[in-house]
Amino acid sequence: EVQKHSVHTLVFRSLKRTHDMFVADNAKPIPLDEESHKVKMSVKLRTEYGSVLHMPTLKENLREKGGPNTEDPYGHKEYSGNQGQELDYMITGTHPYPPGPGVALTADTKIQRMPSESAAQALAVALPPSQARLEANRTAAGVGDIYRHAGAGERSQPPGVAMAVMEAGGNKNSALMAKKAPTMPKPQWHPPWKLYRVISGHLGWVRCIAVEPGNQWFVTGSADRTIKIWDLASGKLKLSLTGHISTVRGVIVSARSPYLFSCGEDKQVKCWDLEYNKVIRHYHGHLSAVYGLDLHPTIDVLVTCSRDSTARIWDVRTKASVHTLSGHTNAVATVKCQAAEPQIITGSHDTTIRLWDLVAGKTRVTLTNHKKSVRAVVLHPRHYTFASGSPDNIKQWKFPDGNFIQNLSGHNAIINTLAVNSDGVLVSGADNGTMHLWDWRTGYNFQRVHAAVQPGSLDSESGIFACIFDQSESRLLTAEADKTIKVYREDETATEETHPVSWKPEIIKRKRF
Repeated sequence: EVQKHSVHTLVFRSLKRTHDMFVADNAKPIPLDEESHKVKMSVKLRTEYGSVLHMPTLKENLREKGGPNTEDPYGHKEYSGNQGQELDYMITGTHPYPPGPGVALTADTKIQRMPSESAAQALAVALPPSQARLEANRTAAGVGDIYRHAGAGERSQPPGVAMAVMEAGGNKNSALMAKKAPTMPKPQWHPPWKLYRVISGHLGWVRCIAVEPGNQWFVTGSADRTIKIWDLASGKLKLSLTGHISTVRGVIVSARSPYLFSCGEDKQVKCWDLEYNKVIRHYHGHLSAVYGLDLHPTIDVLVTCSRDSTARIWDVRTKASVHTLSGHTNAVATVKCQAAEPQIITGSHDTTIRLWDLVAGKTRVTLTNHKKSVRAVVLHPRHYTFASGSPDNIKQWKFPDGNFIQNLSGHNAIINTLAVNSDGVLVSGADNGTMHLWDWRTGYNFQRVHAAVQPGSLDSESGIFACIFDQSESRLLTAEADKTIKVYREDETATEETHPVSWKPEIIKRKRF
């Protein structure tokens, strides 16, 4: 027979059950026993800090604890040696030790080495000054004290002025120093660049450009599958080379031999002999379009990068593939070589930049700061630095480890190409046809150019695919989507008065990532 209870009784019974369930709280910590805690800490002090317990002790610490011969909470007696003298530190000798192995340590056998008087004085000088000594050496109120204790001291202080208190040799000197906000240094003035020649002749987008070491002519590669050689002074066409069966994406002229190297979306890498204007070598191995190439400045090595996510190192003479640099996870868009380590730098659509060890064929450093594809990398001709271009921003880095220097923000477009000259003018060319010119040292954007497209072209055919300075660095050549090559030079009539730097340090900020 089920006994019936009132709702009131059932609720309270339920509450009691719940209370009983949770009252035995096993997770609650056991109350701390003071005596056992003291023993534990005493043992811990002896085992972990026993080797340094004999070292000098600050007198102020003793005073705070209630004077000499006081005990700490864990039973260790503290004492000061000469209680009547004004000593800052107690300098003690070594622990007692036996004279040799196997000898019992007793009062008769123990040896204790005490420091000599000169050593003790030297140690006392080396130790930092105590507050007592600072008080004793203070002779007069410093400027800081006057400011601190005067009624309107803080209010009368000019904004941005900070008190710099220097503790030198125990003397307290106060100096008023203006605390500057971190600002960007004033950029170097550069004359603006102006367009003075437009060269046409290609029947497709001009994808790549290179100037020969003698500065007499330059070479371009195009989506019309041809390579054209132009006279640099006059802009006249000298020669057309055919052989690629798809867009030519990279050209470079060797300074060590009369060779021109080209690569394209047909997976081919060709070596042209400029004495016969014929292809003399092919470099086979890439599995997809070859996007860029560069020559090593001191050895006969060619480096190419491809959409197959690799870069390859070729022996120019034997056509052998020395190394396949694998590690990128998307198309490698750009590659650069230099004589110093790291000798190879690649930028990829996987948003990373890799610095490679040429001898081992392995990655030295991977830089992952960019958030979007890295299509352009340029090395400074004089400094041991380089820059990389991406739609998020342009970043500058230090060799050899790729330490980040600064961001150059403001070119909000897909940056296809970068070029820099010895004067510190960095040029970035973008997919929308805009070109920004920057001061390399400070990252100041001193000029923005958007040249009109060639008559007859669509406005959408406004894009800069490649740019390069000639060997004299007085001309800047750009390869563009309106099938032209545009040549810029510095405006010789411009002065710093006619084109001042509109530089506002408070609004120019460097992001660090």
